Formats: sequence, structure tokens, C-alpha cells
Amino acid sequence: MDRQTLKQRHGIVGDHPRLNQALDIALQVAPTEVTVLVVGENGSGKDVFASILHQNSGRKHQPFIAINCGAIPEGTIDSELFGHEKGSFTSAYDQRKGYFEEVDGGMIFLDEIAEMPLATQSRLLRVLENGEYLRVGSSKVRKTDVRVVAATNKNLIEAIRKGKFREDLYFRLNTVTIYVPPLRERGTDLELLLRYFASEFGQKYGRAPVSLTEEAKALLYDYHWPGNVRELRNFTEKLTVLARQPLVGPEELSQHIPAREYQLPVLVDSAERTDAPTSGGAGGGTVSDELVYQALFDIRRELGELKRMVFTLVAGPSFEPPRYPALPSPSYSPSAPEGGVYVTPYTEPKTALVRPARFAENPAATVPVEESLSLDQRERDLIARALRKHQHNRKKAAQELGISERTLYRKIKSYDLEGA
Repeated sequence: MDRQTLKQRHGIVGDHPRLNQALDIALQVAPTEVTVLVVGENGSGKDVFASILHQNSGRKHQPFIAINCGAIPEGTIDSELFGHEKGSFTSAYDQRKGYFEEVDGGMIFLDEIAEMPLATQSRLLRVLENGEYLRVGSSKVRKTDVRVVAATNKNLIEAIRKGKFREDLYFRLNTVTIYVPPLRERGTDLELLLRYFASEFGQKYGRAPVSLTEEAKALLYDYHWPGNVRELRNFTEKLTVLARQPLVGPEELSQHIPAREYQLPVLVDSAERTDAPTSGGAGGGTVSDELVYQALFDIRRELGELKRMVFTLVAGPSFEPPRYPALPSPSYSPSAPEGGVYVTPYTEPKTALVRPARFAENPAATVPVEESLSLDQRERDLIARALRKHQHNRKKAAQELGISERTLYRKIKSYDLEGA
């Protein structure tokens, strides 16, 4: 089957290269038995790709079922998928077959796979590896022959880092990834879809299909469409019913498009993505901006503490070290550049030569602190002296050094000063 026939059969409108690439991959892998992971935002049409994979496979005459993992309560999802024995739990009055038993020989589409509980993920992994499963409350191993297609709008790599998704299950599901592009990345497909939906709803309500002026089209492209194709379809239906004339101008259209202050932000991992992911990851594997910035600010604070310690060591306890300005904290906003993170620029004051009071009689005896000191060794010696002075009372030693107990404990471990 060629791509154009596929679009007509499944009602797919659009000709953007990213959409075409996703369709070509679906056609290529459909006749095989590989597990497929469909990645895309809500409303982008992931369920259509599951249907394409089933109807173009050798299992097309076998059962097909779509399951939303996020819609099944955690306490019953094991029973729904794998079945249960009579009396296995309070309301188990009869024996029940699960979906994997009912659809034996066919295909299961697991939508919102990231919402599946960890315990159920373990059961699913066993099914994917050797086709075996246990009913809830049973010790009898059963076999099933089911092809699994999974879908998610979440970053599974991030879910793995947070301990919410099994890494081994991710790699088992991620044999082939199909990335479904959001509507805002599909260019002029937006107009094609609008005309398609306008014709559909014009016939449904007995009205002329709505169309837009060039100025109104500009407003259409300016909107971000967080709900993707599903949102555009509902928007076109509303416009068909409420438009005063078939040709809609910018003034009338602006009454129906949400104002910017009411627009929902699009949930992305950081900056707006521009490339489809490879089969190696769903949504990339970068560390979140929040963690990166937090680590940078922690390092900056520790450097400030270290400098104060060095100044005290060189100039004596009576010397007042220079005060560094308070560190800015990162703030987050969906309208900010660089993935919704605002960071106030921080400029460190230039380090001047220190002239301690005990060297006042010899003005030439200035000490270029940062250039001539071995900071690690000085810091270790200073911590050891403070610990000995206070008989290893860490609270008093930390107060003497001008650092927190937590920082002191970490540095004791780092410099192996437990018994010093």
C-alpha cells in the first residue's frame, strides 16, 4: 500500500515531511512482529498509528483492543490486563479472563503507558519477553501471543530517572519509535485540516463551509494549538456554528481563539523541540534545566564558602572577608526563553590583592590569594585544625570555619578526615 492510499483509508490529512516520515515507518514495520512505541503530544493522532499498524499486519483479522492505562485504577489494572481467579480479592466473585487472554493472536494498544504502575510494568515485561503471565491469585503460568503497541506523551527517560518507569521495559518497548509531530510543527497542514473539518461540519449542520481571510489565517498560525488536531477539530466545529458569515475575518476569529493569558502552555521537556527523536529515546535524554541550574548554584555557594575560609586562613580571624552578593535563584515561566527558565545574570566581583593587617608595615608584601595557594591542601589543613581544636565537635568546628555542618561533613568525607 502506498502512502496516499493509506491517508485516504485512515482519514489522514496533511503532507508535511515529518508526518510522511512517520507514515512511512508505520507502513514499513506493520507487517513485522516488532514492538512499537508511538510518541507524541495529546491530540496529535497516536491512536491512528496503532490502527495503521494493526490493519497492515498479518494479524489484521485477529482481535484488536486499545487500552488507556491512565484510565484504569491502579488496584484493578492487573486484573484487567491479566485476569483473576475466583476469590483472589474481595470483589472477585467469579473467574475472569484478562485482555491479554481475550486478544490472544491479535494486537493490544497500550495508550499512556507511562501511567502504568511499576508492579504491572514487571508483569508486562514478562509477557513481552516470553509471552507468559499469571492471573491475579493464580500460580498457573499461561501463554499468550499478542503484539504490543505502546504510546505516550511523556518523556520516558525522565520517568526512568525519577523511578517511575522501568528501564528494561523501556528498551523492550522501544524497538521502533514513531514520532507523531504536533500540529504547530506541520506548517500548512493547519490550513488543509481546517478546510477538511469545515467541509465535514458544514455538511453536518447544513451550512456553507467556513473559510478564513489572509489576516485571519495569520491569527490561526500565531496560536500554539496545545490540543493539536483534536483541538483544531473542535475549534472548527464551534466556528461553523457561531460564524456570522462563511468568510471569517480576523476580528471575528479573534473572538473564538483563546486570549494569550488564557492559553495553556505546551508541555515540552525544555526548549521547543525541532527534531523528531531517534529510536534510542522518547523525547531525548537531557537532564532537566531545573536540576542543571540547581547544581550550578550549589557549586557557586560552595566556592564562596571556600574563598571565605582561605581569606580567614591568610589574614587571621580578625580579617573581615569581602562579601559576595546574594546569588540569584532561577525562576520558571512558560513564556521564558530557553525552556521556561529565567536566570538573573550574575557578575562576580573582581578579586583584588589582599593586604592583611599584619603585613601593613610592608606594603609590598601583598598576597595574590588565588594565584599562589593550593586551595585543596589549605582547606584540608584548616578543617583538620578546626576539628582538633574543638575535639571533633563538628557543630563548633563548622561555626569556627564559617560553613554549614552539612558542608563540613561532606568535606570531612572527601578529605578522609574521620579520624584526624
